[in-house]
Amino acid sequence: MRIRWFGQSAYLLRGSKRVAIDPFGIVTDAMRSHGLEFGYPPIEGVDADLLLITHEHFDHNAADRIGGSPVVLRSTAGKLDSPVGEVVAIASEHDDVAGTARGPNTIFSFVLDGLRVAHLGDFGQPALRPEQRAAIGDVDVLFLPAGGGPTIGGEPAARLVRELAPRLVIPMHYRTPAVNFLDPPDAFLDALGATVERLDDSEADAEGLLGTHESPVVALLAAPQPESS
Repeated sequence: MRIRWFGQSAYLLRGSKRVAIDPFGIVTDAMRSHGLEFGYPPIEGVDADLLLITHEHFDHNAADRIGGSPVVLRSTAGKLDSPVGEVVAIASEHDDVAGTARGPNTIFSFVLDGLRVAHLGDFGQPALRPEQRAAIGDVDVLFLPAGGGPTIGGEPAARLVRELAPRLVIPMHYRTPAVNFLDPPDAFLDALGATVERLDDSEADAEGLLGTHESPVVALLAAPQPESS
């Protein structure tokens, strides 16, 4: 399974099928109007068989950026059919006040080429509820926010990793040269204390990075370079 990071929480997973998750649109002007910087390059020329959107914020829900006429599972919950088989969509919140501040968020769990993937979107709860943990199941590759602010980060994110016990952790949604409104992943990395692979590319093969459920590897993909202003 090949992982490509576009920035923020946007990924393309390529294997026997192509799964796109949380694509952002061209949002620079909208965010700068609020004093925020978002300089990741636009997502272009990307086709997928399945598109997953965890919530309806404009830096996560640009379905029109993905071609290939994918099946779209969007801001939902349930056990759903898809081109990769069953996708478990788990209701969660974008904040620590039952969604009343930032709204709902979907956790997606599915299998691609034998690896169980969980993408937490903009998870903002202080911890998983027992029924959410049970619905996620065993995890091989975990995508979780690590930049704090509107999501978890630091020690809460580390506790979540220890609870889910994945083999590979892909931090996302944190400060990079392209984004000025999130924290760096350092507090999360320090709290977790796991092996960290700092990669020079924004793409990687998951199988070559896998640790064990007892001793996971954290892979920091290289952030896509900001657009020149």
